[in-house]
Amino acid sequence: MVPEAELRPYRSYYDQPVLKPPVWRWPVPAYCFSGGLAGASATLALVARATGRHRLARRALLTSSAGILVSPALLVEDLGRPERFANMLRVVKPTSAMNLGAWLLAAMGPAVAGATASELSGMAPRAGRGLEVVAGALGPALATYTAVLTSDTAVPAWHEAGRRLPFVFASGAAASAGAAGALLTPGNEAEPARRLALLGAVCELAATATMQHGLDRDAGPEVANAYRTGRAARLSRWSTALTGSGAALLAVGRRRPVSRLAGAAAVLAGAAVQRFAVMEAGAGSALDPMATVGPQRRRVAAGRACQPDATSTRSWPA
Repeated sequence: MVPEAELRPYRSYYDQPVLKPPVWRWPVPAYCFSGGLAGASATLALVARATGRHRLARRALLTSSAGILVSPALLVEDLGRPERFANMLRVVKPTSAMNLGAWLLAAMGPAVAGATASELSGMAPRAGRGLEVVAGALGPALATYTAVLTSDTAVPAWHEAGRRLPFVFASGAAASAGAAGALLTPGNEAEPARRLALLGAVCELAATATMQHGLDRDAGPEVANAYRTGRAARLSRWSTALTGSGAALLAVGRRRPVSRLAGAAAVLAGAAVQRFAVMEAGAGSALDPMATVGPQRRRVAAGRACQPDATSTRSWPA
């Protein structure tokens, strides 16, 4: 562990932030939620279809379509002009998470729309099932790429959580897809969706706690505190309360439809609020100079501690 004395003397120029805070506005966390919901719902529809639960498959497909329709509108709202989204499709750049995400959305849109149109009209059922397979296969990538995009920045609360943030987004997407399926599907056919929502909610709570604990241990309290202070902390507490209470209601909701519906609604809201909490934490960490420099100094000091003593005659410890 690096002594705090090696970290605290640092001061930035006139105590100004080292980084500019992210300029992403509310459409970005809303897109992270809608894209995750659309991707996970498409995969849920594919699994439900394969197991013969056709009503659940139809509801999940409709949910995915709604998420796919909303997502480009949210991106265009943040970008300012529609042509900026179209310009991202002029090239394919595997090293850019944003570029690959734009292509994922462009591929998912027609697949989900075609599968939904075939489902509702009854026309071209084979083509519709093929498009459903394509959408279900692309769903996990669409549900999680936003976590990769977010962590592929210099913002400390996102970058330092890069290995754990995809698990938070993936579990939240699964929870929201299951919750939407449990809300929209009547009767016992909603049981797989209820189980998915319950499992996703528990995993989201565990992944969020693990991410914050890992930040505290690996990056330092300066970065972890971004999730524990200010607006991010309030949103995080709301998300935990909604997701936890929703999971509890879903656990007892197998024979109680009212509990199942209330629990699903709470889990859905909790997953949405969690995306906004992550975005707020990123903005807060960018404004704190120590959140930027602290992890860097710890890594430098740890590397220096691992080097052999120059005054020693041995290169390796005994």
